[in-house]
Amino acid sequence: MRDASKVTIYTVAERAGVSISTVSLAINAPHRVSEETRARVLAAVGALGYRTGPPSTHAGTGTRIAVAAPFSTYSSYFRRFSGMLVRSRETAIELTAHDLDSAASVAAPLLDALPARRGIDGLIVMGVPLGSAAMRASRESALPLVLIDVRRARPVGADAPVVLVDDEQGGRLAGEHLYERGHRRVIYLGEPQRSEDYISAGMLRMRGLSEFVDFELVSCELDADPTSELRTALSASRAPTAIVANHDELASQALRGLTREGLVVPDDVAIVGFDDGPLADGLGLTTVRQPFEESGRAALDLLLSMIAGTGAAVGRVDLLPSLIVRGSS
Repeated sequence: MRDASKVTIYTVAERAGVSISTVSLAINAPHRVSEETRARVLAAVGALGYRTGPPSTHAGTGTRIAVAAPFSTYSSYFRRFSGMLVRSRETAIELTAHDLDSAASVAAPLLDALPARRGIDGLIVMGVPLGSAAMRASRESALPLVLIDVRRARPVGADAPVVLVDDEQGGRLAGEHLYERGHRRVIYLGEPQRSEDYISAGMLRMRGLSEFVDFELVSCELDADPTSELRTALSASRAPTAIVANHDELASQALRGLTREGLVVPDDVAIVGFDDGPLADGLGLTTVRQPFEESGRAALDLLLSMIAGTGAAVGRVDLLPSLIVRGSS
């Protein structure tokens, strides 16, 4: 097996028969190259065990962990990361963050190259599923890897250990709560999903929600105002009487929009979010609390045990959400 530490972007370019700029585009901006070229580059990446980034200059200073997630899209990943930071105070490790595109924002969300610099001892990826090339590169380079909030629709060989929150149970909690308050038809407000390569949290939440109430899906881009779509849905015959949002930021947008429309929450329509934090608390928002910080700590502990070679192999850690009832429902 080729020593992955000696593999460079030039090695990948030579194997794939393309320029180094094409290799960079295939990894970082895949929409700018053809499918054939992208496949050829990723095949070379996987075969060589190539990892992006310059060589580490911090060798010998302790354990170094890379953490990759769509940080700039969802604040919830900072909360998971903060759980790791608190845990890292107790250990001699260094954490570095890498920002990724969110899985919901792109047509091809699979991460095909590992976002780790050389010298990294382990990698945690949150919220974005890994493609076969990245999984193969992890195995061939013997890089310990743990996933958080990642569910691929189709497995790629031996998947990495994963930490998950039970999103289907979260949907049940929201659905049961609304059913007990007399709601039978609700809106599920979420972002559009452009790919079938992964199982989103929203898909599982809707499944749990449907055990108690009928729902209508209303899709809205993260930065868009959903008021128009909600107004249309709420004015139909047999209109829904409640909204369950995929996360609290969407719920807050719905709350602001409905208030402008003259609707009273919860008298005219109830609203339930997901996540829980200062935003939900400040708005009096009923929400499903996710144990974000705990998931970060659990993933870091799991990764450190893999690096040290201690403890029994753990393939999956499941954490439970809880319902926080406030004035919006």
